[in-house]
Amino acid sequence: MNKIQSTNLITEEILPGRSLWADGIRRLRKRPLAMICFVIMILYGGLAVFEFAAELAGWEKASVAHWNEITGPSYQKPFAPYEWIKEDGSKQIRREWFGTDFLGRSTFRRTLYGAKTSITVALCASLISLAIGVPLGAIAGYFRGWIDDLVLWVLSTLDTIPYIVLIMAFAVILRERTVFGLHLRGITAVYLAMGLTSWVGICRLIRGEIIKRKESEYVLAARATGCSNRRIIFRHLLPNVFHIIIINLSLRFVGFIHAEVILSFLGLGETDKPSWGAMIDSARAELARDVWWEMTAATAAIFLLSLALNLFGDALRDCLDPKLRVD
Repeated sequence: MNKIQSTNLITEEILPGRSLWADGIRRLRKRPLAMICFVIMILYGGLAVFEFAAELAGWEKASVAHWNEITGPSYQKPFAPYEWIKEDGSKQIRREWFGTDFLGRSTFRRTLYGAKTSITVALCASLISLAIGVPLGAIAGYFRGWIDDLVLWVLSTLDTIPYIVLIMAFAVILRERTVFGLHLRGITAVYLAMGLTSWVGICRLIRGEIIKRKESEYVLAARATGCSNRRIIFRHLLPNVFHIIIINLSLRFVGFIHAEVILSFLGLGETDKPSWGAMIDSARAELARDVWWEMTAATAAIFLLSLALNLFGDALRDCLDPKLRVD
């Protein structure tokens, strides 16, 4: 009887297995702060997608694409009431959330539109850096030999140049150029410059992970069954390090946003449309006039998104990396 009961207990304790991603998502849901940060990221991303779609569809009334429209008097303070004359001649009492700039344009609209610019640049730069760094790192770590030496030489050479100086040099070279019939200006030159210079870190990381896993049992089994090197790399090794790529992307996204702000601040980024860096650059001269709200709006938007990305990236790393799991 005892033997039968113990057998039943063992059978009842058997639980269905979870994949790495399913287990990571389950752990992530238990972190309220991480989920709040995820909601903030979704709001920023949804705003950028909505603005992009609104510009393509011509929904000018539904979007803030008309950021250049004068909405009030110059240097209007946040939430300060003022009279506004409508097109029909009637007067209306209005308030601007973040005030207006020296031309009377809404700082709130410009801040929202700056989110589209920064997120677009960061996303495009991330995809370009992953497209270069991940295959190079995987090939160098798997084949070693002269391929690895060549990739390491390129990595070491780029590492000797300060990152921001390298980005600025590429931004200046690519600006106002025509490549494959595409005229590079403003935002396009910025994300190309960042993507072509920021793949070094992810390449080095993937190279190290592939070196650690290339002699694993599942790789040896794949070789024994006659799998080609390309299939082993892209069907067996890279899927097992994909969670590291996602974690690295979430943490580096903040760096791309900051780089875009710096380039726009220096006049090498987007000049035709609002961006957070351009807003900070134009607002610094107005601080002497006690016009603080434009600088505050841009820095607050950058701070909130950067904090959400950093906290969510840390939580994602803890939930997906088996070595860091504590629950």
